[in-house]
Amino acid sequence: MHPFHRPTDTARPELLDRLRRTDGDPGRRILFTGATVVTMDPALGTLATGDLLVAGSTVAAVGPDLRARGDVADAVVVDASGTILVPGFVDTHRHAWQGQLRRIIPDVDDLAGYVGATLARYAPVYRPEDMYTGTRLAALGAVDAGITTMLDFSHNSRTAAHSDAAVQALVDSGIRGIHAAMGPHFGDWDRQWPADLGRLVDRFGGGSGLVTFRLAALATAEIAGPALAFGPGLARVAAELGVGVSVDAVFGRASSAAVLDWEREGLLGDRLTLIHATGLTGEAWRAIGASGTRVSLAPTSEAQIGLEDAVPAVDEALAAGVRPGLGIDVEVALANDMFTQMRALHAIQRMRAVHAVHGAGAVHGADGPPDRITTADVLDFATRQGAATVGLGATTGTLTPGKQADLLMITADEINNLPLNDPIGTVVLGADARNIDTVLIAGRVRKWAGRLLDVDLPALRAEAAASRDRVHRAAADAAGGGR
Repeated sequence: MHPFHRPTDTARPELLDRLRRTDGDPGRRILFTGATVVTMDPALGTLATGDLLVAGSTVAAVGPDLRARGDVADAVVVDASGTILVPGFVDTHRHAWQGQLRRIIPDVDDLAGYVGATLARYAPVYRPEDMYTGTRLAALGAVDAGITTMLDFSHNSRTAAHSDAAVQALVDSGIRGIHAAMGPHFGDWDRQWPADLGRLVDRFGGGSGLVTFRLAALATAEIAGPALAFGPGLARVAAELGVGVSVDAVFGRASSAAVLDWEREGLLGDRLTLIHATGLTGEAWRAIGASGTRVSLAPTSEAQIGLEDAVPAVDEALAAGVRPGLGIDVEVALANDMFTQMRALHAIQRMRAVHAVHGAGAVHGADGPPDRITTADVLDFATRQGAATVGLGATTGTLTPGKQADLLMITADEINNLPLNDPIGTVVLGADARNIDTVLIAGRVRKWAGRLLDVDLPALRAEAAASRDRVHRAAADAAGGGR
């Protein structure tokens, strides 16, 4: 039983049965008909009423009426009228291992409070089993909320077994995952990172499956020392492995100086992603924009935890010619869905733009007050730009024929969305996780008629609670000297 009326064709169980029987068949075709199709591809735009054909793992065609095509005769036809088809959201930054610690510090005061509670207290007592539980829980929650791609900034790699567990959790969840590996901030660990990243790439197939890899690092030595700080040594490791780099804790004057150092060392570029980027100087933004370096914003993290000036740096990024991706960051203190990130950024930026008109704030690199961003902008950040930010722009992020079939079917005729007037405005400002009827990742159905598939929820609930309780006890014992 579902708590919401679902008028979609996915309510018919025989449809799902047919799809499940052919899951993984590269010749299987699914034809979605009669939907509003928001492709996020500038060349294709939005179809008020249209069809979308999935062939195997890819989008094969998008058009006003595809039923006359010769290759749809044996397709599984899904009547998608009353829904919006949109690319799956891309979460460009999340510390997924913390999943079982969701909202333990909902009113955290600042970055030091987060670091002390999570990285210094709980992270050192995690076992590989806890890494698996937290990461899988976060990934499944992401899929349920329409996030089809998630970069897991896994900065608790205490042993090779911890890393293996985190990667296996991504594989088992069915999400398109990017494991960005980094050593821990505090506590004992094997010092196997970054060398162990090569083993992970070899063991899990590099880019041959849904899970790919990046190297993760911090911007400076301020928080955890020089071993985790990005520079020429870590850049060489990433280059030798052929992986991109994601750099966290990029904020303030120290990070601004680091950005200029990286520019002089030739380390900036589109395979490098800088996370947060709050409070940077104008010179740092000049270097970022000139080099094509990517930026990941975490709108609620910047604002709620108070990272540097606490203002998501969307205006600075746009003034530098950078269109950012969006990320969740930490579920210990924040919401875990992309709707929240889009709405927070939309509201904060527009408030800031109005304030600037009245002389209340300046933006580095801007000639005057910034223009107000639109719902189309934030949906672009959450999809197309997010994919580019994590190095998957040619793979996902738009409903473009030839790209992977990572897509959402969002109900537009439920009580919170009807009647449908503006599809992009509805996705950004009206919809929420209850409206995500269907999720496809690489053409495989992961959510159907509002229900996650292949998830034993009672077992997952028990596993998450048991892991949380054990971590709490172990942290308390460690704080008490083992008494």
